[in-house]
Amino acid sequence: MDLLAAALRELQPDVVGLQEVREVPGELPNQAKTLATAAGYHHAFVPTMPFAGGQEGLAILSRESILEHVAFGLPHAEPQERRILLSARVSFEGLSVWIHTTHLNYRLAHGKQREDQVQAIDSIVAARTGDTPSVLMGDFNTRPESDEIRWLRGLVTLSGRRAFYQDAWDRLHPDERGWTWASANPYTKRLAFLEPDRRIDYIFVTPMRRDGRATIRSCRIVLDQPSADGTFASDHFGLLAEIQMDPEAS
Repeated sequence: MDLLAAALRELQPDVVGLQEVREVPGELPNQAKTLATAAGYHHAFVPTMPFAGGQEGLAILSRESILEHVAFGLPHAEPQERRILLSARVSFEGLSVWIHTTHLNYRLAHGKQREDQVQAIDSIVAARTGDTPSVLMGDFNTRPESDEIRWLRGLVTLSGRRAFYQDAWDRLHPDERGWTWASANPYTKRLAFLEPDRRIDYIFVTPMRRDGRATIRSCRIVLDQPSADGTFASDHFGLLAEIQMDPEAS
């Protein structure tokens, strides 16, 4: 938590999407609230499933005000594994922007479940995308080659439907692996039954506009180095993108 808070203070992202955010009464204060307080953010948290006598969920941090937030249940929910999309409308310098974060089914054989989940997510995002681009981020638990990710990128049809989002990493680093779940991080060994060395965390952006809005200016992996004592901030590496929201000056 100290490493995460220090990184937020250094990197100063405008918004942050968090997954597997936990709180356990009497043992672990809500991690989103702790980070928001430590680094100067507003936050929204929604629980999704039980965890160690407490709960786990999704959160969005925002440097500016969160005007509203809402959670949407995704298909294939189970009592011990409910998946959602957390959506927040935030305000930046007069712009009202919808930010979305999610965490999809993690099992390697759950490609069909994830296909249904991304289609539900697209319907929600599309209903809230107006004049300002929208950002969708999270742990999608699958490789870029999967049909569910290819569908989001407009490369395949699912259930007779098409969609298109920019994959921020692929847009700027098409020939680089970009692993966020990496064997170089010893914490991934705890889930050794999952495939190692994969890019499974994404920042997606709605289509680029003629006036420059939704242009992805940069995208890089962060929090991929341990502290001096070998501690990593997470079992996942982080992803940071800079996205243009204002139109270019004429």
